[in-house]
Amino acid sequence: MTDSWLAKSAQCLPRLAAVARRSRLSILIYHRVLDHFDYLRPDEPLRAAFGWQMALLSRFMHPLSLPDALLRLHEDSLPERAVCVTFDDGYADNLYAALPILERYEVPATVFVATDFLNGENMWNDRIIEALRSVIQDSLDLRELGLRIYPIANEAQRYASLMAILGEVKYRSLSERANIVTAIESLSRGDRDALMLTKQQLQRLHASGVSIGAHTHSHPILTSLSAKACCQEIEGSKRFLEQLLQSSVDSFAYPNGKYGQDYTNDHAVQVEKLGFSSAVTTDYGVAYKETDIFQLPRFTPWDKGQLMFLLRLASSRWQ
Repeated sequence: MTDSWLAKSAQCLPRLAAVARRSRLSILIYHRVLDHFDYLRPDEPLRAAFGWQMALLSRFMHPLSLPDALLRLHEDSLPERAVCVTFDDGYADNLYAALPILERYEVPATVFVATDFLNGENMWNDRIIEALRSVIQDSLDLRELGLRIYPIANEAQRYASLMAILGEVKYRSLSERANIVTAIESLSRGDRDALMLTKQQLQRLHASGVSIGAHTHSHPILTSLSAKACCQEIEGSKRFLEQLLQSSVDSFAYPNGKYGQDYTNDHAVQVEKLGFSSAVTTDYGVAYKETDIFQLPRFTPWDKGQLMFLLRLASSRWQ
């Protein structure tokens, strides 16, 4: 970034400070940080992009750990332009790609882990992505699975079909989802790398100062489960992580995270009863003192340019 650009950006800061009241907290969502562009994961930042994003947060915002930020939000002592960085699911690149950048710019982070996928297992959506990547056909006929025929003759078609398949499979039962994933994988060729953190890597991440939160065991849509099954998924992930890390796990992230569609107020009450002190969603917005601590909004500034990235952060705080 150039000095002139920084000078122009700095001129915007007084205005940003004026509209961003002390009580407002921005919580950002990430999943992965990639080494190379992936046409099947086009929204995931590369290391270089994540680097300048964290540099901007360090220079123009006030990065805090999620536990610290929520305590200060409750006490009404939040600094101006407070921001938290969070990652969902528990990918290995959170350790080897994201962590060095976070440490370089002194940006704290929280990683929400779906515990069923540690030690070599990949999440169902990643299994579909990698399978679809290696299918050598012009179309994918999934009518026997209650889906349809999907064109995959080129990269654009594969990505569009992938998004359609993921959207349709996401809300199936866990058993249906597993059957569909297995069927798609049977049509593909090639080995698939393990993408998620191992137990040892997660311990290293935690030892580095990254806070760890729970994200259920197998990443189901909570509204598709019974209350008992939800309890097992949520509480099971908390207990697993606490035993592995020998530390309390107090924060939770709802899988998929849209209110009314993926979780309800009943789930928020359940999360509180299971001993968590906070929970985050994927509903767009910023948190303030009156926000339900078990339904904290988050967002991702997807903008590719540095100025727009900052403007997105600023405009979100006007909501």
